[in-house]
Amino acid sequence: MKKLLFRTMLLALVIAVPIPTMAGIDIHIGIPLPPPFLFPAPPEVIVLPDTNDVYVAPDIDADLFFWNGWWWRLWEGRWYRSYYYNRGWSYYVNVPSFYFDVDPGWRGYYRDHNWYGRRWNYERIPHQRLQQNWKSWHNDRHWERRGTWGIQSYQPRPQQQRQELRHRRQQEYQQRPEVQRHQQQRQPQVQQPRRQPQERVQQPRRQEQRPQVQQPRHSQPQRKPERGGVEHRK
Repeated sequence: MKKLLFRTMLLALVIAVPIPTMAGIDIHIGIPLPPPFLFPAPPEVIVLPDTNDVYVAPDIDADLFFWNGWWWRLWEGRWYRSYYYNRGWSYYVNVPSFYFDVDPGWRGYYRDHNWYGRRWNYERIPHQRLQQNWKSWHNDRHWERRGTWGIQSYQPRPQQQRQELRHRRQQEYQQRPEVQRHQQQRQPQVQQPRRQPQERVQQPRRQEQRPQVQQPRHSQPQRKPERGGVEHRK
């Protein structure tokens, strides 16, 4: 009876909760999930210059990225990803590799239509078009072949300068208070080994020298002299 009741409850749960939602449940115990985004319509995105096909939704206050088929977001020093922009978030242990290529001032450049002093005529990409084309764009190197990202007279940065910028952004990221708090929470508490009581070294006992008992000497019996001392012969 109990097994039948359990199977019925499990079947009801599967029917009530969509499978994609169940797949997005965070399996890390104790890691909270971020609040969902509320969109009146699927968000439009733009592709960020000097990145490897990194898209961002510019119409919300929080940074919401799309890269390599996943939606990514940073919340309270922790990274989360999902196949959906508004649900199914799961905790991601590491920092996604694309993030340090993202210029932290992109939002101001977007607002001013200006990328480092040059006119930036970015292209707003609807959600449906993104989902249908992001993979072919990536395989064909669509944005790389265009090469300008809509920036007039665009000049790519030298590779060494890009590496230096990436390293500096990584250092600035590590100094964020919320990131440091999360890293401290991730560190396992190392228990100090207990001190074992020192064993007492047992000194060897001195063997007491017992006095040797001298055994009495057995004296040989003295032979009695023969009487007369003279031998008489017949």
